[in-house]
Amino acid sequence: MARNKKPGRIKNALLDWLGVPITLRDSAFWKEWNGTSSSGKSVTVDKALQLSAVWACVRLVSETISTLPLKLYERVDDGSRAPATGHPLYQVLSVSPNAEMTPARFMLMLVASIVLRGNAFVEKKRVGARIVALVPLLPQCMVVKRLDNGRLEYTYSENGAQRVIAEKDLMHIRGFGLDGVCGLQPVQMGRDVLGAAMSADEAAAKIFAQGMQAAGILSSDKKLTDVQREKLRKSLSAFMGSTNAGKVMVAEDGFKYQGITMNPEAAQMLETRNFEIEEICRWFRVPPFMVGHMDKQSSWASSVEGMNLQWLTNGLRPMLENIEQEIGRCLLENNPRFFVKFSVEGLLRADSAGRAAWYSTGVQNAWMNRNEVRRFEDMPPIPGGDIYTVQSNLIPIDQLGKAQDSEQARSALAAWLFPNAKKDPKPE
Repeated sequence: MARNKKPGRIKNALLDWLGVPITLRDSAFWKEWNGTSSSGKSVTVDKALQLSAVWACVRLVSETISTLPLKLYERVDDGSRAPATGHPLYQVLSVSPNAEMTPARFMLMLVASIVLRGNAFVEKKRVGARIVALVPLLPQCMVVKRLDNGRLEYTYSENGAQRVIAEKDLMHIRGFGLDGVCGLQPVQMGRDVLGAAMSADEAAAKIFAQGMQAAGILSSDKKLTDVQREKLRKSLSAFMGSTNAGKVMVAEDGFKYQGITMNPEAAQMLETRNFEIEEICRWFRVPPFMVGHMDKQSSWASSVEGMNLQWLTNGLRPMLENIEQEIGRCLLENNPRFFVKFSVEGLLRADSAGRAAWYSTGVQNAWMNRNEVRRFEDMPPIPGGDIYTVQSNLIPIDQLGKAQDSEQARSALAAWLFPNAKKDPKPE
């Protein structure tokens, strides 16, 4: 049996790597080829993506992060931050990473590579000393090796040729790993989980492909000849299919009909397949309800905002921090003056009530002004919107602590809100 399975495994591996140059030294290819699970399934990235739960998890994580704005900031002297629009990398990171990709497509490919293969590689294209483009590379075509001098060597296979990329010309974003050199490949580490899900899907599909099972049995004490059996089969075809529903069939010559029923839950293996969905979601750190599995939604927060916050804190934040720090290390060369940041407020944009409450609290307690709120909402600033106010009569914050009665406070507020209003003449 083992000898019969081996050619099939080779064929599957070659099909998954179609168009990619393969040599005896391509460790990534051989790891995938030998990635047979305990269920007997050959688990590769392409085969794993055929599972609906894996497809949904990978799309959810990569598309969510790719839609978060990534901005380059500069630390100013007063401790605040300002967009570093004059930095050479601002255009590359925020507008156009390369000639073929938008920032969203670029980040989607990086995150999907990390989620599926545990690593993402980006080559820096320079004109002189300036980085003018970032080109993502296929992780399965990269071999990373630790040299005797302690440095890392990156060998990339492309169009049948291999080339060594200098460490300074590459940004390597690692997923969860143990050696600090490369991230572990989630699909290969979870081959038993994914292989079991593949087996369950295949078993269910074969049951449905065979029409679940026979609807009934015709039994008789007499033995039929081949001619009689074929004649009976043809006569029964007139009663099969949905178009012949409701017809009355006559059982002749002592034939008896006995119907067969099958439990739909047993046929679909619902419990097993539901458990496999939860296992896959656990593997990719995605809440099951976010991929359409609603059985255990009660264990999560009761509001959409709460669910997003939990997923942001426990699922997305580690990856966001990882990407931000690698960009700072590899692209900004650990310059303390500049840094990049994902705007996670985009995850809460669908919750207008939550945003309104957050803005109102910030404005009323003077840790946010009105123009900052308008910038979050992509609205132009307004005159006087940079002044911080507090809830107590909404007076300017620089007038707190001064002795003034309520009439003076109202006058100060009116003068701030209506600076061009004419003052009433003083009574004589």
